[in-house]
Parts: sequence; structure tokens; C-alpha cells
Amino acid sequence: MNTVQRLSRIRLISGAPEQLADFYEAAFGFVRTNEKSITEPAFAVLMGVPGATARIITLQLGNQEIELTGIHPRGRNYPDSVAGWSPLFQHCAIVVSDMVKAHARLSAQAAWVPISKDGPQLLPPASGGVTAFKFRDPEGHPLELLAFAQGAVPERWRSQSSQGCLGIDHSAISVSDTLRSVEFYARLGFRRHGGSLNIGPAQDKLDDVAGARVEVTVLAPATRSTPHVELLCYRGVFDRNSAMPSTNDIDATCLVLSVDNAETLRALSIQNPAARLSGPVQFEDETLRGLFRDPDGHLLCLEAPI
Repeated sequence: MNTVQRLSRIRLISGAPEQLADFYEAAFGFVRTNEKSITEPAFAVLMGVPGATARIITLQLGNQEIELTGIHPRGRNYPDSVAGWSPLFQHCAIVVSDMVKAHARLSAQAAWVPISKDGPQLLPPASGGVTAFKFRDPEGHPLELLAFAQGAVPERWRSQSSQGCLGIDHSAISVSDTLRSVEFYARLGFRRHGGSLNIGPAQDKLDDVAGARVEVTVLAPATRSTPHVELLCYRGVFDRNSAMPSTNDIDATCLVLSVDNAETLRALSIQNPAARLSGPVQFEDETLRGLFRDPDGHLLCLEAPI
């Protein structure tokens, strides 16, 4: 069966990757594992930006990775005040062992902006019983600190020895139609692993959305559940007609998805022609990559060894 094997890493477009890496190291304990420049023509073809080059810093926290990618020519800055229900909204959830200490460590850093009102919020059991706090990094990317209730920590996090920030649990993307998105991701090999309807005062404060009613759906490939994808569908009447970001804009966050071989990637490209932006394109590192958009415009980069 032609399916994605795992969510390999999350790519954040950055206007100043060196400075942003400093923030992630100081605020959460990420470690730089690789730095490289990309000048080959295949990158420009993949991104659909003539002459594009990139500077990429790879950061690791626990067993998960993010890429801070500075692209030349640079696109637009992250828009101001993107609400949680907007299809532009996408955040990374960082699991912490102690919310008080993690929030204090974050608070010691400069230039980030809170989304949540009144600090970390304890959600009711029906919404997972977690404590969470949403905010934006210095360039505007939304992030979330996430602490599981004592006695309810999933095994994958109990095995971590760190007493600080443990790793990335998921990337949450706002969608306008849950069923449509579930069907799209199912064609890539993602399966539903649960969900909830999150409502109440704590959810309102967490999202800074009055009367929030959020349908949360957990999706993951069969072979790897962390990090996974969470669909956030805000019920109600919202203006979701936001312009899709260009691939070099700061809000053009991209999920990098691994497939087992080039034949699988080519097959997925054929099966999803409406979603394909570019590729598959062969790179000098003997990797085949294709760029896609999901039904709400979120970017996906599928890659496979050749």
C-alpha cells in the first residue's frame, strides 16, 4: 500500500534562522544537530520560487526535529493576530514535564508573545485533562507547551529522562471541514487515533477565542505516532477565506513526511494531482521530494530515498 511512513520533521520558515535557533535553544533546550546551505536548482523548482536558495538549521528536542529554514528571496512576515480558527494557524506542541518550570524558563526569554490569557490553562478531563499554554515565537510561529496530568503521561513520554521540555508531541492545523481533511490524510496513510470536543472557559482562555468549540481529531501514520497531526476544527461562523501563503513566507510551515521509496512517492503524486504543487524533484542528496497542499492550504513535503 502506498502510504506515508512518518512525520519526519516540521519545517518553520524563518527570516533570521540563527537568531531564532538561539531562542529555541534557550527557551526549550533544543540542540543544533545540523546546519547547511542549499543552492541547487532542485530546491527552487520544489518551492516554486525562481532562484531560491536556503539556509537550514536543524534542531532536535528528544527524538523529534524541526528545521528553521531561511529562504532567499525572503517572503512576507508572519501576519499579525492570526486566530486559532484561521486555516493559516498551525502550531507545534512541546511536551514538558513541569509546566511551572517550563513557563518560567520561557518567560525569561525576550520577544515572544502570549496567545493564551492568564497563563497556562488546565483543561477538563473531556478535553484531555492536560495543562497547556499557547504563544508565538519571536517571528510569529504559534507554539504550545503541553503537560500531561500526573498518572496520565503516555508511555512514549514517561521513558524520557529529561526534567524539562521532552519533545514535540504533534503539529496542530486548523481546518474548515474535519471529514474532508480526514479523507485527504487517509489517502496518504494517516489513520484516526482519537479525538475530542474541547469547550469551556479554559479552552476560551487557551485559544483567546470567545465561546470556542474545537473539534480535535488525532491523525498518525500506522508505523509512527509521534509526532502526529491534530486537526482543529472550530465550530461556528468564521471568515476562513485567508490567502494561502507563498512557500517562502514566514507562515508557510511545512510538515515533512517520509515515504519508503521513490515509487511510493510517485504513486502518491499521481493519486493526489489536485494537491500537488511541484515535483517529484530529485535532489543531490539522492532524495526525491514533492510539495503538496492539503484542502486548507497547509504545506506538506513528501520525501523518499532514490
